[in-house]
Amino acid sequence: METKKSFKADLGNKRGLLLEIGLVVTLVLVVTAFAYTPKEYRIEQPDLTYAPVEVEMTEITREKPRETARKVEIKPIADVIQIVRNDRKIQTDIPFNEFDEMTPIELVPVEPESVVDDEVFLVAETMPSFMDGTIETFRAWVMQNVKFPQIALENNIHGRVVLSFVIDKDGRLTNVEVLQAPDRSLAEEAVRVLNKSPKWSPGKQRNQTVRVKFTLPVDFRVQN
Repeated sequence: METKKSFKADLGNKRGLLLEIGLVVTLVLVVTAFAYTPKEYRIEQPDLTYAPVEVEMTEITREKPRETARKVEIKPIADVIQIVRNDRKIQTDIPFNEFDEMTPIELVPVEPESVVDDEVFLVAETMPSFMDGTIETFRAWVMQNVKFPQIALENNIHGRVVLSFVIDKDGRLTNVEVLQAPDRSLAEEAVRVLNKSPKWSPGKQRNQTVRVKFTLPVDFRVQN
């Protein structure tokens, strides 16, 4: 027995309609998809009310240093050093007759170095002398002429006064300075005696009179 299909139940007859409906639905979905765009993918139209400001850019130029050409001349060694064989005779313009062994040689005397006038020596070749003696002779003379100041005796002041002085070129005692003193009265008495000193025999350096500096201690003691 042959099976027969109903015309209404046969879907093959509706293929064209279903195809059109599918195309319409697909088109609608595509249009809807294009119409819906996320915010982050939207392109905003720029505001054209603000015109861009044109800024003029100035190019910075630097002056290139001038290159100075240096001319270096290299002289060949052959022009500087000349190698001469031992058996070759050399002629010079120097007259060797001036170097005759019999010719006497003249010696030019050298003047001794002069001593500076204002220079003060601590030690000289010939030291100054006081009454044909030494600095100890002068110290003994000072102790014989010094007097103990009365004000120092009343206040029981005693001690050592250290002085310095210069024996000038003419033998005078000058430039007396107090280096150490326990009291002003003792220092003044020692200076007074030194200023009364007789002339010395001046010192000498290289046979010239010079200034020589001395240091002298003067003791002020009370003898019981």
